[in-house]
Parts: sequence; structure tokens; C-alpha cells
Amino acid sequence: MLIKTLLNKVERFKSFVYVDARFQAVKGSEALVIDIKARRNSKPACPECGKRGKVHGLQKLRLYEYVPVWAFKVYFAYRARRVICPIHGIRVEDVPWGYGKEQMTFSYQVYLARWAKRLSWKETADIFLTSWDSVFRAVQHVVEYGLANRSLDGVTEIGVDEISVFKGHKYLTMVYQLNAGARRLLWCGPERRVKTLLGFFREFGKERSEQLKYVCSDMWAPYLKVIAKKAPNALNILDRFHIMRKFNEAIDEIRRSEAKSFKANNQVNVLEKGRWLLLKRKENLSEKQTSRLGDLMKLNLSSIKAYMLREDFQQFWCYQRYDFADKFLENWVSRTLQTNLEPMKKVAKMLRSHKPMILNWFKAKGRLSSGAVEGMNLKAKLTIRKAYGFKTIKCLQVAFYHTLGNLPEPMCNQKFC
Repeated sequence: MLIKTLLNKVERFKSFVYVDARFQAVKGSEALVIDIKARRNSKPACPECGKRGKVHGLQKLRLYEYVPVWAFKVYFAYRARRVICPIHGIRVEDVPWGYGKEQMTFSYQVYLARWAKRLSWKETADIFLTSWDSVFRAVQHVVEYGLANRSLDGVTEIGVDEISVFKGHKYLTMVYQLNAGARRLLWCGPERRVKTLLGFFREFGKERSEQLKYVCSDMWAPYLKVIAKKAPNALNILDRFHIMRKFNEAIDEIRRSEAKSFKANNQVNVLEKGRWLLLKRKENLSEKQTSRLGDLMKLNLSSIKAYMLREDFQQFWCYQRYDFADKFLENWVSRTLQTNLEPMKKVAKMLRSHKPMILNWFKAKGRLSSGAVEGMNLKAKLTIRKAYGFKTIKCLQVAFYHTLGNLPEPMCNQKFC
């Protein structure tokens, strides 16, 4: 069976024919080169408007890298025609297997991009004997196609959070769709400011923003301000995960302060290696940890008092009625403010100041949780760890959309990738 026959089965281009297949040295190694010619009497198409015109000479022979086969790299060889367009003047014709001055075919770009989802970009480049920049351009092409062709209809639940990238307190704001069965990255932008999130809502559109029912976020003031303005019909939910994280931070601060006090007074540090005893849920403790926690509970420690306040607050999430939960929250805040535990008092004041949005969790009947957001953030951080070479925000954004965006891909007939 001829190579041309196989190619016509996989990649058949209208107005173009495969002429010959030969071995040739390309960049110092033997490669399979496929010659392509335009069909007789066919007219070249303008790359800007697609209109066909007369031929105005030929370009130099160019090689377009195609999907490798067996032990060989594969290239398409073609002398592009120059077309006289009645609108745009003289242009180099549009070819169906590639674009502009890009040296890779569309099929090869999709092929590399699919492997780049499974492996790091560096590993992908090493395996296919190409460069990191080539993999980046391939992924970027697939992402640009996906963003241009994805649908944003039916998005009614979103989560907003930030992740730390690089060094020096640099952040990316991440916006995820949280609808059941359709969780994906919708948008990401640099920093975590008001104008950052405004950028998302501008791209998302006013009509879609008004259709949002639930927005899950943390207590970062710029986010809350923008969400209240741009998504007026949505319930902004400050959910269990973010709130309980504030409790744990307060307990850990008190524990560290007590440990320093024991050391300063030459006392035995009974809290040594006890951090996770206080931060983990009871049901997640081992038998040995449960026994040691029981011993600590007998001591009059500020850390234990803070721990007990947190465990008492867990009842809040068990309420079914909004009004009962409101009453319990106010009672807990009042009791906590009467203690001398300053970190826990800060938590109490925070709960009181954000009480309406915290109680929205009950209006939503607990259906929306930032646990999904944190799970997506974890995948984003895994993408960063796999990255090996992401030195700019732009590269990171492309990688996140590629991995988490669930974007449609350009059509590709290569199945084994």
C-alpha cells in the first residue's frame, strides 16, 4: 500500500494532491517528506477573506511538520502560491493543513497538545524530538481554538478564588463553573484586584451574569464588592470550607503562642507535635492521637479552649432552618467575644460582619461548596508542578485553560494520541 493512499485515508485536502513520498535529510536526520501540489486549474484562496483569485507567482519550497510515523519525522513539502485578492491585494494563499509562517501542521499541533495534557511539556518535547516552544505553540493554538468555539450558555453556578504563582506574592484569579457535571475553568487573570474580576464579568457578558444563581467565594473584599455589583441576582455564598479554615488558623496561632510561652518559662511543652491533634476532625484521628487528645482535654490550655469553641461551632452546619442557624451564630459570637482568646475573637467578629453571606449557605441548602473550587485549584497547582519552564503568566494561563478548561479541540483524525 502506498504512503499516498494512507494519507488520503487520514488527511485528504480539497484542491490539493499528494505527489510523491521520499526520504530526505532534514535538520541533520532522515525524515519522510511528502510532496504536495495544487490540483490543476484550482485557484488559491486569500488567507484573510477566503476569496479565490488568480495566481501571482510561487513562494519558496516550505516544509510543514506532520505527525511522526514509526521511526521517522514526517514533513509536507509545498510551494505556496501568491494570490491576487480583489480586497486585500497580493497575499500568500491559505492552505488547509497549516497557517501563516507556522512550521507545524494543524494535525501535529493537536497531536502534541493531547500528549501535553498527559505529560509535562518538557517530556512531550523530549519524546517527540522537538522543542519546548513548539509544544507551547501547539497548546496555544488548541487553546485559542477552544476559547473561540466553546459555549458559555447554561452557566448558573460559579466559584471564585485565587492561587499563588511564582514568587513574591503573585496571584492568578480563577473563575470556575460549578454546575453539576460541567465543572471547568471559565477564566483566569493576573492579580486579585477589583479590576481583575471585572475583566471576567466584561468577557462573560451582562446577560449571562444576570442569569447566575450562586457564586461561591472567600472573604476577599475586592471579590465581594465586584460580585455584589455584577451578579445582583446571585446568592454569594461564603461556605463551610473557607470559614473553618479561619478557625484552624486561629487555633494554630494560639497553639504557637502557648508553645513559645512554655519555652520562655522553661516548662514542658505538652503541645509538642500536637498541631494536627487540634486541626484534624475527630473522626480522622488515629487511636493513638485520640488518646493523646483526651489527655490534653484535661488541661486548662488556651489551645484546648479554642479547639472546644471550634467543635461547638460545628453544630451550626447541622441546622435545617435559616432562623435557627442565625440565632445559634449570634449566640456563639457573643460567647466567644467574652473570652480572652484574641484570634478566636477575630474569627467571631468576621462571622458577625459577614453573617448574611454565611447564612446564604442555608438558602442554597448546602448544594454549593468551595470544596469543588479547592479541588480545581489542586489540579491547577499540579499543572504548575508539571510545567518545567512556565516563566510567564501567559504560559500559565494557556496551560490552565488547556488542562482545566474542558475546551473543544480542532478536528483531528489521529486517534492514537
